[in-house]
Amino acid sequence: MQSAAPIGESRDHLPTVRTTTAMPAQNGARPDRGQAAAQLPAIIAAIAVAHRPSKMPFFQRLSALPSQIIRDPGLLGELYLVYQATMHATRAAVYFLPHLDSPAMRKRKLRIFIDDDGLPGGDTHHYQLTRAFRNMGALCPVDDEEFGDAEELASHLDAGTLAFVQLAKTLYSHSLGPWCIVETMSDDWMRALADSLSTHFPQIVHEPYFADCFAQGVEERHAEEAIAVTQCVLERRPDLLAETIEDANTMADALDAIWGAMDDILSRAISRHQNARVFG
Repeated sequence: MQSAAPIGESRDHLPTVRTTTAMPAQNGARPDRGQAAAQLPAIIAAIAVAHRPSKMPFFQRLSALPSQIIRDPGLLGELYLVYQATMHATRAAVYFLPHLDSPAMRKRKLRIFIDDDGLPGGDTHHYQLTRAFRNMGALCPVDDEEFGDAEELASHLDAGTLAFVQLAKTLYSHSLGPWCIVETMSDDWMRALADSLSTHFPQIVHEPYFADCFAQGVEERHAEEAIAVTQCVLERRPDLLAETIEDANTMADALDAIWGAMDDILSRAISRHQNARVFG
């Protein structure tokens, strides 16, 4: 599989994967309430399979990277910045989810917020991730509290990652599809990242960012809740199914591009290392 093209760019040799399903009836006919909600889990699962992060070349390349390359603090910092900015964008965007303003739905959203941003002792997944990379020796180029709006991050990010950060807030505030697909795929990419890094840093699997999530099934629980909540919305608003699916596909494409961008970082590091051996 080839690396995904950076967001906003295209590569002619890359196929575009779109997962489709039976859409609501056209010509003004109101789609069936129960059918819209019932279709959702299988559709999201199919998108997740088509875009499974662990199949992306980045994770295999990271695992196979020579130790003298991966232990470069600057390289680890580059990877950290793209990954943390991507995760930050989705965590922050959850606060803008639509259609969930009733008291009951706000209570369900609050549980997600607490899992990410209300950990014991004032900890958060953001801080946990920063510590994990610093414990590997990463030179993190952006302080934790500099991760704010896209405009605040813009000067630190490459164009592709910045585009993802901007897209995440737009899509999450438009429909629940992006939230569903991110939560559904997140356990897969976290395990792939932990497995790849553990080849070089065995202690990484014990970092709270990974260990706590895996032990408590946090990402799997979030996936189940995102689907269940969205089904509740579709029971009331089956007309939202089409945009929910379209936005989920768009977000999955954007995540492909992030793994492709991180793979490009590794490829450039390998080239620098090879050139240094030749001309050094």
